[in-house]
Amino acid sequence: MKKIKAVIKGVSGYVPDYILTNDELSQMVDTSDEWIMTRIGIKERRILKGEGKGTSDMATIAVNNLLQKTNTSPGEVDMLICGVVTPDMKFPATANIISDKTGIKNAFGFDINAGCSSFLYALVTASKFIESGSHKKVIVVGADKMSSITDYTDRSTCPIFGDGAGAVLLEPTEDDFGIIDSILHVDGSGRKYLYQVAGGSVKPASHETVDAKEHFIFQDGRPVFKAAVKDMADVSVEMMKKHNLSPEQLAWFVPHQANMRIIEATAKRMGIKKEQVMINIQKYGNTTSATLPLCLWEWEKKLHKGDNVILATFGAGFTWGSIYLKWGYDAK
Repeated sequence: MKKIKAVIKGVSGYVPDYILTNDELSQMVDTSDEWIMTRIGIKERRILKGEGKGTSDMATIAVNNLLQKTNTSPGEVDMLICGVVTPDMKFPATANIISDKTGIKNAFGFDINAGCSSFLYALVTASKFIESGSHKKVIVVGADKMSSITDYTDRSTCPIFGDGAGAVLLEPTEDDFGIIDSILHVDGSGRKYLYQVAGGSVKPASHETVDAKEHFIFQDGRPVFKAAVKDMADVSVEMMKKHNLSPEQLAWFVPHQANMRIIEATAKRMGIKKEQVMINIQKYGNTTSATLPLCLWEWEKKLHKGDNVILATFGAGFTWGSIYLKWGYDAK
């Protein structure tokens, strides 16, 4: 009996209509298009507008589109995992809210928060349920409304983040496609460089925490950048060596979209050309959990059955990792 693997059978994404450009941002905070493009590589980002709109609203659109394009009924889905840093609320899980909004009634689900690595961690977790034989159709969502925790008076963080959502459908296969391998890491000592100060059990919300702007993202940029460049490159090269993949054999590299310089440094270490790298950071910024599925969504028509693909990420925690997969279908 052949080993069961989890294969991606469909991908969908959603970004809000509102575009926040560098020029508009420069009217809100002391920055400029040149400064942002030189240091980060972002031209614009999408922002979710509207009273009462949250992460689940974007994810719901992505999941509904995924169900439609893969001819999957909500009742067929038996699991939904959501990688997310900005849940609609502390509880219930955003995965439960998405399931309710999309009519998914025969599944169980939960959230995974691993910073910007959330989608990658969720994808690996979901693949194990498929490989065990216990689940047949699993949806993995990566979604974040980063604008909800971004301080638009802080020029060091506000140019970086945007809002968006993506989703993939995993199914079992015994063919030579799907998720082949994964490598995941965590170094908890990095937690002091990228985090949200208040809102948890250590420092619950209060008038003082709100006034002190402690519910926004805090980032110490230099150590985060240094660790991201090293760790994302290391884990990607490790995956290539582990499976004897030459740069020429790799069809696509899908990196977390945090900083153009990090992406370029990682690609250089891997020995691959820019044409092999999925890059949309200039349009969407860092959508945290959504960056990887949004890349797959945008490049779906360029992906071909059997393509060797490596996904890699780095996030708060510190968390980082890579996945090696063989793409499972040609887009219609």
